[in-house]
Amino acid sequence: MTVTVLVPNDEGHAAVAAVDGADPIRYDPERDGWPEEGLSAEVLVIPPWSRTADRLLAAMRELPKLRMVQTLSAGTDLWDGRLPDGVLLVNARGAHGGATAELAITGLLAVYRQVPGFVADQAAHRWDQHPTETLDGKRVLILGAGDLGQSLRARLEPFGATATLVGRTARAGVHGFDEVPGLLAGHDAVVLMVPSNEQTHHLADAAFLARLPDQAVVVNVARGPVVDTEALLAELTAGRLRAVLDVTDPEPLPPDHPLWDAPGLVIFPHVGGNTEGMTDRAWQVAAGQIEAFAAGQDPPNLVSQ
Repeated sequence: MTVTVLVPNDEGHAAVAAVDGADPIRYDPERDGWPEEGLSAEVLVIPPWSRTADRLLAAMRELPKLRMVQTLSAGTDLWDGRLPDGVLLVNARGAHGGATAELAITGLLAVYRQVPGFVADQAAHRWDQHPTETLDGKRVLILGAGDLGQSLRARLEPFGATATLVGRTARAGVHGFDEVPGLLAGHDAVVLMVPSNEQTHHLADAAFLARLPDQAVVVNVARGPVVDTEALLAELTAGRLRAVLDVTDPEPLPPDHPLWDAPGLVIFPHVGGNTEGMTDRAWQVAAGQIEAFAAGQDPPNLVSQ
C-alpha cells in the first residue's frame, strides 16, 4: 500500500520520502488550496503553528480520501474534535519531552537559586553574597504521566528531588487525578504537563492553588488556560506562591499585562520544545507514525479517531 502524504516543508518531504509506502507531496500552508497531485492524499501533516489552523481545517473538506492528520507537536488542542468524520488525529509525542522537561528544571533552578536576582545584581555591578534554596530534597508533583512527565522525572531525580507522577488513571508508580487535591499540600512544586481540553481548563484555579504550601512553585509548561491567570496573580502578588510560566493566558502576553511585573515569577515565551534539532525530532516521530499507517497499523501516537 502506498499512501500520499501532504507535507508543509522540504524537511518533511525528505523525512517522508524515506518511509516505505509513502509518497510525499509538498504543499504551502500559507496559501489556499492544495497541489493537484495532492488532492487524493490520505495523510496530511500540519505545521506546528496556529495561524493557519482554521483555514487548514476548512480546506480538509477538499481532500475526500483523507484518513489521518499528523501534528508536529504533542499538543493537539487546536484540532481535537474538529477533524472531518473518520479522520485519525496523531501527535508527535516523544519529540519534545526532553527539551520541555529541561526547561521546567531550568525554571525551578532559576527560582530556587535566585538566578533573576543575581543577573540583576550583575547588571548593577553589585556583589550580594547570600544563601539560596536548592532543588536537592524538593518534592515535585508532576501532573501528566506521559512522555513529558516521564522525561521530567528522569531529569529531576539526579538533582536529589523526589518526583510524584499523576496520570488520568492510577497505576503502578502513578497516582490518579482524583488524588490531586490530597497531594498538593505535601509538595514543594507542581509542574503542569497536561493536554489542554475541557477537563484541564483552569485546572490550577484558586482552590487548587490554595492547597499548595507557602512558597510552593507552580510551573506551567502545558498550555496557558490550564492555569487561572487571575488566581495565580493573586497568589504571586500576595507573595505566597512563586511560579514559572512557559505558556500564558493570554498568549502572547501583552506588554501591559500585570504578569510581567508579578513578584516571584519567571516567564519564558513558549520555548519549551523550541531547541536545536526540534524539527528533525518531530519529523522522525511523524515518519514513524506514517510508516505504521501505511502498513495498515494504528499509529502509536493515535490521539482520537
